[in-house]
Amino acid sequence: MTLAAIIFGVTGLILAGGFVQDTYIQLGEAIIHSQTGHIQVFKKDFLSKGTRSPERFLIDAPEALVKQIKSNPAVDEVMARIFFTGLLNNGKRDLSIFGEGVEPDKEVQLGSFITIAAGRHLTDKDRDGILIGQGVAKTLGLNPGDRVTLVLSAAEGAMNTLDFEVIGVFQSFSKDFDARAVRIPLAAARELMFTQGANLLVASLHKTEDTDKALREISAELANSPYEVRSWKNLSDFYDKTVQLYERQFGVLQFIILLMVLLSVSNSVNMSVFERQGEFGTMQALGNRSRDIVRLIIMESATIGLAGALLGVLIGTLIALGISAIGISMPPPPNANVGYTAYIRIVPATLLSSACVGLFATILASILPALKVTRLEVVDALRQNV
Repeated sequence: MTLAAIIFGVTGLILAGGFVQDTYIQLGEAIIHSQTGHIQVFKKDFLSKGTRSPERFLIDAPEALVKQIKSNPAVDEVMARIFFTGLLNNGKRDLSIFGEGVEPDKEVQLGSFITIAAGRHLTDKDRDGILIGQGVAKTLGLNPGDRVTLVLSAAEGAMNTLDFEVIGVFQSFSKDFDARAVRIPLAAARELMFTQGANLLVASLHKTEDTDKALREISAELANSPYEVRSWKNLSDFYDKTVQLYERQFGVLQFIILLMVLLSVSNSVNMSVFERQGEFGTMQALGNRSRDIVRLIIMESATIGLAGALLGVLIGTLIALGISAIGISMPPPPNANVGYTAYIRIVPATLLSSACVGLFATILASILPALKVTRLEVVDALRQNV
């Protein structure tokens, strides 16, 4: 029963920890490949003040900066974006939107988590094409092939307008984003904004794991420039809050399993110590000291704990592989449009921590019963043999 409790606890921690790690990874990749990219470079104060007046925070002639960022070996591609706010008109009504001027072909490679609900992606050939969020399409009753008019405030307060053809309707992981977002080619956005600059440069990396290293290197290169460098983790408050929530929940789960194993093992060791009082009395009568008996009980429990931890890691890994081979169909997360398939990630740190929890709980549970043996009188213990 003790062994089963340890195995159950360790297995549960491995499965829960693997699910949480998969949530981190999938949410991070969704944010990276639908909105932020891995690293962004923009003018200082753009995040705090640029939302209302993006035209005031333009990077003039960004080509040289693109070349400098792309020279980093971790960087796969660098793309420019320009932001604007305005009104989208379908001929009958207006909708307030925020938009992005993008380099379509590069964005298609980055935006692997953007789903096209109708139509197709923008391409560099779509000079007057527009890609709209699913919420925008529903609000204005738009479909691919429809014509719309975009009106916005350009530099120095001037108004400008252009007609576009709806090329496609997209879904990202965020409902709020899809409800107001549109994308147009960068050339069209520059024409509307009367500029050749960009608000930010988005770097896509070969591997997400290289984000921190690339961030340090690019930040060092631009340390004395008027630019800020941020990673996707710094740019997504939703991701940060999700990680904090799951870490607290997983911490509570670890404590519950630790307590469960602790009580189960403590009960088993108490029963074992009671039944072996005569054996311990004989050992003391033969000259063994109390600390030798305490050490014996703790070592026996540690052996069971180690065996349970190893078996728990083995069984947990096999179950995780089996579940991951099938996948877990998940509904859309809060504030999201699209469901996803979850997996159980086998993470070495989770395996080690789960095994340590099982082993530590077993050793801790054996200490109190073992100390009780030291308070037994030898004569009273020997009577248990009669």
